[in-house]
Amino acid sequence: MPMRGNPSRGASTKTGAMASTDFNSTIEERSDSDLSNLFQYIDRDNVHGLNLNVPECAKDIIKPWADREDTTLFADSGVDDQMIIHVPFSETVRIRSVVLKLGRGEYTPRHLKIYANYPNIIDFADAENTKPHFNISLLEGETGAVEYPVRVAAFRSVHSLSLYVGDSVGGDQSRIYFIGFKGDCQSPRKEGTKGIEVPAPNAADASLVERLLQRARGQQTTAR
Repeated sequence: MPMRGNPSRGASTKTGAMASTDFNSTIEERSDSDLSNLFQYIDRDNVHGLNLNVPECAKDIIKPWADREDTTLFADSGVDDQMIIHVPFSETVRIRSVVLKLGRGEYTPRHLKIYANYPNIIDFADAENTKPHFNISLLEGETGAVEYPVRVAAFRSVHSLSLYVGDSVGGDQSRIYFIGFKGDCQSPRKEGTKGIEVPAPNAADASLVERLLQRARGQQTTAR
């Protein structure tokens, strides 16, 4: 008499395959969010901004990945539609993309510039006279968080970013609900060198970088 397969064994195998598929899907989902999200490396206590209606709101838009669509906390610009948000990191990171959730309608900023590795927040005069490491037009009409890939070569060793947004649709005020970053951690920061870890300068920002280097050398001389 021929032997018949065990039905329960087949069902068990099928269930195991489904469980494996669900597990792999979970891993892929985590890989796309938690594992590449740099929130844990942001020095949130030292996040600050320029020309914010409420200065303390700069920290409010640095949220966990799960809260990226939250609209209860936000930052508005102050006297006009421009603002700069300075985001330091606790460790050196490599940035692969920037994730933004912006205000709607007339509050939507349409332009973003990012400056990497300035030890102190640059002011608006410096921003206008310095070539950014990232300079793009932002999408309009988006209601959710949008990911903007960056040129990794320009952000491979980052310990701080200054994000300059402006040119809102209404022309009077810009709003940001969420700023996040994807990438990976490179190494712990070295406190003694954080003032001079800057990307290769362009001709347009050479004068500013030189001032920062001179300041760093002066601090080292004083320490001796």
